[in-house]
Amino acid sequence: MSDTPEAAAAAQPPARAGLLRSGMIVSVMTMLSRVMGLARDVVIAALFGAGSGADAFFVAFKIPNFMRRLFAEGAFNQAFIPVLSEYATRRSKAEVRELLDAVAGSLAVVLALITAIAMLAAPWLVWLFAPGFGRDPDKLAMTADMLRLTFPYLLLISLTAFSGSVLNTWSRFAVPAFTPVLLNVSLIGAALLLTPLMTEPAMALAWGVLIAGAAQLAFQVPFLARLGLLPRPWPGFAHPGVRRILLLMTPALFGVSVSQINLLLDTVLASLLTPGSVSWLYYSDRLVELPLGVFGIAIGTVILPALSKRHAEQSAEHFARMLDWALRAVLLLGLPAAVALVVLAEPLLISLFHYGAMTDRDIAMAAMSLRAYALGLVAFMLIKVLAPGFFARQDTKTPVKIGIIAMVANMVLNLLLIWPLAHAGLALATALSAFLNAGLLGWLLRKDGVLTFQPGWGRFAWQLGGGCLVLGGGLVWLAPAWQEWLTWGLWPRVYHLSGLVIGGAALYFAWLAAFGVRVRHFRMKG
Repeated sequence: MSDTPEAAAAAQPPARAGLLRSGMIVSVMTMLSRVMGLARDVVIAALFGAGSGADAFFVAFKIPNFMRRLFAEGAFNQAFIPVLSEYATRRSKAEVRELLDAVAGSLAVVLALITAIAMLAAPWLVWLFAPGFGRDPDKLAMTADMLRLTFPYLLLISLTAFSGSVLNTWSRFAVPAFTPVLLNVSLIGAALLLTPLMTEPAMALAWGVLIAGAAQLAFQVPFLARLGLLPRPWPGFAHPGVRRILLLMTPALFGVSVSQINLLLDTVLASLLTPGSVSWLYYSDRLVELPLGVFGIAIGTVILPALSKRHAEQSAEHFARMLDWALRAVLLLGLPAAVALVVLAEPLLISLFHYGAMTDRDIAMAAMSLRAYALGLVAFMLIKVLAPGFFARQDTKTPVKIGIIAMVANMVLNLLLIWPLAHAGLALATALSAFLNAGLLGWLLRKDGVLTFQPGWGRFAWQLGGGCLVLGGGLVWLAPAWQEWLTWGLWPRVYHLSGLVIGGAALYFAWLAAFGVRVRHFRMKG
């Protein structure tokens, strides 16, 4: 690859950008992706409801998606970005490119091997992740066939995540944040266009996942080339940077994705419950993922490269202020989102999913797990911004220890709550273990002197608390009884839900503005 002036400039340490502006870019793109994701789920719910085909697809997609969170957005991302930031800050452009070549090649080899083994062992993987499917041989076989189509997505999307990590490190946040839109477009297209061509209609969704993986990777390649950072993959396990990434990644494989492991445990246990339980958890989890992705993951995405740079520059004071900023930002938006999900659980599910094969009972059951998940929304968000405080300092062992504690707690709570609350008990156990995880992360960051609360938290707490009370009270007062929503068509639901969302947001932000919260209070240089 030639060292053009543009490429040479691109390989230098990226300029610092405002975290609020970067976070807003990621939030807008993520919002677009989540909205398309909800549209995707509306289509899936209308065509497949909560039947065997939908259950089979959700498990077949959850297995590689779970591993994607580990290899791509999870352990790899958290280990790779701090090392890449250090190279970008302290090393030459040639060393940066050598690192990219070695990492891309090594990642591709490992994931290709895992994918091949998983495709051969598909029936056993399905039985492992959804043992309840073993009672229905046809359902087990259909899920295994789907898994052979969906598992190569892990290889494709992990390479996509590698590309996105490079772009994020160079403060090019928009492209990686937009990329998931292609998954949703592909699944919607497959559901509408390929379903009539399939003997088993739900198999069309598995093809959609495979097509999406290829499209997402191809989409990011031109942007890497424009920066002069397109790798020439070649396995380099002996490269010092790769060895360090592997060292950091090994414990992080578990630690960073505890919430995903907990959700997967929910699926395993839900497969043993009443048919439809897997789908009820899926639809409720999807609604929680909307604010989590738009606010929590967006802030976590922009803060990790910024914290990694500050650690490389040994700027401890700014590091602490960034963490404090991130905590306030997720609470500012996460708390009202949780309140809205609890109050509007049925109206949201009805407006989005109560069409076609989705029944009234499905709505009632999904609302139970949605409320339970919503109680843990703030904890899910806090984990996303507290964990980077360890990963940016290349400490992956501490989150692992915390993750083990949280996972054991989740298992115990699952067994305690599944009997009285069924699938909703699984969701509640996940929420409670997330609070334990977030609490321990914050406590240890404080103990290490890495997290230092800045002045003004007392005033901020009552500002937020008052705003959430006003929001919750307003929604309860304004929202019609949820049974009434069942009698409406699409557009009356859209009008009423839009009015509630806009009205609730107006109440909340009016309260904050009246009591002194301003945009300038949340500006932070990266």
